[in-house]
Amino acid sequence: MTSLSKILILGVGVTNAKEQDILEFITKGLEKKDEKFYVVTPNPEILVIANKNSYYKKVLNGAKIALPDGIGVVWGAQLLGKQLQERITGVDFVKSLCKHIANRPITVSFLGGRHNIAELTAECLVRENPGLKVVWAYKDWENALKSKYTDILFVAFGSPKQEIWIKEHFSDIPAKVIIGVGGSFDFISGKIPRAPELLRNLGLEWLFRLLIQPWRIKRQFSLLKYIYLIVKEKLR
Repeated sequence: MTSLSKILILGVGVTNAKEQDILEFITKGLEKKDEKFYVVTPNPEILVIANKNSYYKKVLNGAKIALPDGIGVVWGAQLLGKQLQERITGVDFVKSLCKHIANRPITVSFLGGRHNIAELTAECLVRENPGLKVVWAYKDWENALKSKYTDILFVAFGSPKQEIWIKEHFSDIPAKVIIGVGGSFDFISGKIPRAPELLRNLGLEWLFRLLIQPWRIKRQFSLLKYIYLIVKEKLR
């Protein structure tokens, strides 16, 4: 199976393709009997973690697809003289993929989130896409490894936990395509409101989230580290 092209940002390969091409790549991959792979969604915070954790960087680079999740990834690429075709957020990709496969013989499952968030996420996506075929939705990974086979598994443990879990349990996960989606379940289920479309288009969704979740300010400090690393890479 031919791979989609990637560009390196701070040593991590980020997929450089349109969302539609990635959707087709995944569905065609599911048609291949022996094809199995995982997908990650690097944002600036993830790239900063990978910069100081070589094992985590290796995990990210082991992904068949690495979606450029975060306007900072796009800006960083531009500053380094590289051009990403499109920014693709994890939450939007989950919704796009479910819409894309709803009327196809492809099954999905959901793992992670707090309380019953996985179940609520599945219910919301089925309402939006009545043909979507959900096999199961669980909070705990122990249940997942004992569950029925599914074509696509969305994992929402948060980074870096979810990517490391996927890598270390890869052969035991009963799915062909495993996608780490961070906090996407919270937004899809309606647990946390998304930024207005205007702010999303301006790349300011992070600011809206900070306003409704002030405790995230400590995590936003990683953006300063990210900018420093990008500038350092540029000047190297």
